[in-house]
Amino acid sequence: MSTIDSGHYGDDVARRTKRLWTDEEKRSICFQTAAPGVSVAQVARRYAVNANLIFKWLRDPRFAPDPASSPPPSEEARFLPVEIVAETRSAPTAPTAENHIEIELAGGHRIRICGSYDPEALARLIRGLSP
Repeated sequence: MSTIDSGHYGDDVARRTKRLWTDEEKRSICFQTAAPGVSVAQVARRYAVNANLIFKWLRDPRFAPDPASSPPPSEEARFLPVEIVAETRSAPTAPTAENHIEIELAGGHRIRICGSYDPEALARLIRGLSP
């Protein structure tokens, strides 16, 4: 990063400087915005630059991070299909041979899972819903 003196303002006035970023520095800064859990605002604060400038660089194909070079998304965070049903209180029935699970949580919440599911993701969901 280099600076340019933009003019003389007198002895009592601070001089303004304009930072010039090299293309490699811009690429490096833009690449940091592609990391999971990192926002453009965080990177902008790290380099004391306006976030809008980084967004401008990200639109430029010379500086935009290559999607192939970014790490794959984490397997821990993902959405699960959820169906909200009207509450019905009926007599318990005998379990059937179908592949489904029904879980009633404290507080009256009920989760019904039909078909295949990821047991670890289901456990995280239950822990998140439990008080």
